[in-house]
Amino acid sequence: MLLGSYQLLWTDPASFFRLSVLVFFSLLLAVTVHEFSHTLVANGLGDSTARRLGRLTLNPIRHLDPSGSIMLLVAGYGWGKPVPVNQEQLSQGRLGIAMVAVAGPLSNLAVAFLLAVPIKAGLLGWSSPSLSRATYVMSGGLREGISDILGIVVFMNILLAVFNLIPLAPLDGSKLVRGLLPGHLASGYARWERYGPLLLVGLVMSDYFFDTGILWNVLGPLVTGLTAAATGF
Repeated sequence: MLLGSYQLLWTDPASFFRLSVLVFFSLLLAVTVHEFSHTLVANGLGDSTARRLGRLTLNPIRHLDPSGSIMLLVAGYGWGKPVPVNQEQLSQGRLGIAMVAVAGPLSNLAVAFLLAVPIKAGLLGWSSPSLSRATYVMSGGLREGISDILGIVVFMNILLAVFNLIPLAPLDGSKLVRGLLPGHLASGYARWERYGPLLLVGLVMSDYFFDTGILWNVLGPLVTGLTAAATGF
């Protein structure tokens, strides 16, 4: 996200600072809700591992992963600290793994749709979080400021939800696939998970440095569709 607006640091540092603060706190909220939901579902299915490690909390410090947080802040794509899950303790076995995995993205969508209610109801305007609008973020009155905040928070929660469904480790999509595949296929799939982080970083960096557009071409239509469904715009 901020990687694409770095030029503002030199041309309009005040706008860059406002955007940075807003993006940071939006992602902090999104990641915290996401990882808390993983822990909540895992605990509900009988695995208290994450809860005993202090992850059943809305304290963001417990959920931040250094590398994932940096990726989230500079690129808009990233992850939180993985929630440890003991499949043997889950009441639903491998299906439980899939249920825990999908809880994170679903919680982000729930937050996005809930916070978008005032926008969809016409009580607030929709401020599209595009980089072309970066110089206007939080520069108007109170009503416009609230719209800017909600716009970024809604968009970031939807983006985080969709991105995490990519079937590459360490994202939730890989755990979801592994939990739904038959046993022998799941074992084969798990052997490839070690290469997931490298492939993921390569995709993100190729999009930003070489303008390949691979990720956004795949994720964009779904992110745009969900944003329209949530906000009515």
